[in-house]
Amino acid sequence: MSSVKSLNSSNFDSTIASNVPVLVDFWAPWCGPCKMLAPTLDALSAELPETKGIVCKVNVDEAPEIASKYGVNQIPTIIFFKNSREMGRSGMATKDSLKEKILAM
Repeated sequence: MSSVKSLNSSNFDSTIASNVPVLVDFWAPWCGPCKMLAPTLDALSAELPETKGIVCKVNVDEAPEIASKYGVNQIPTIIFFKNSREMGRSGMATKDSLKEKILAM
């Protein structure tokens, strides 16, 4: 079972306010590249202790206001947050490169 946390308008702000790095994948169920990235995020979430980073996702069809607020105009888009601040962005990436970015924050 995936430990990737689903975010929406009710839990997004409180989740990204963490002092632990938070990776947020903006995705949609109809997006082919998003489907290809999902197993990578599942694997990253499974091996990353929550004390080092939290892996989350936002379905842009269900929460378009969050995608709009952060200027997400193509998916998949990964945004890294810490203490509610955007710390960087990525598109398609390997598990190791995503993990490296999280651990460097």
